[in-house]
Amino acid sequence: MPTKEEFIEKLNTALEWEYAAAVQYVQHAAVITGPEYDAIGEELVVHANEELTHAVQVSTIISDLGGIPSVEVEERKISEDSKQMLEQDLAGEEHAIEMYKELIGIAEKLGEYGSRRVLEDILMQEEEHRRDLMGSLGM
Repeated sequence: MPTKEEFIEKLNTALEWEYAAAVQYVQHAAVITGPEYDAIGEELVVHANEELTHAVQVSTIISDLGGIPSVEVEERKISEDSKQMLEQDLAGEEHAIEMYKELIGIAEKLGEYGSRRVLEDILMQEEEHRRDLMGSLGM
């Protein structure tokens, strides 16, 4: 059975990845080129804003549990190749989906049902981001 402290630690890791995703999406949206990427370039800005919202939501959960939200930022990926940028973003979304599935399970075990619900909503948006990216990559 995970402890509340372990849950907070894992939530802080997710928070650090949310910060990184927002930064990475902003950079990718600014530099992505090619007419085939016009639509997704605008969508990356939307993703960046949604990732920042996720960071606020996760920070609130951490604080509500008695923890201190992290200010660290996880690894960011950049590239000069537009397709590679989207592949990097897709890999980040795949990672986020796995993280949130784990966090939802922990919240359930700890009886943190409100937190679980917020995490489920974040997971749904991460899955939507994955679909957007896969569509732009022709997958």
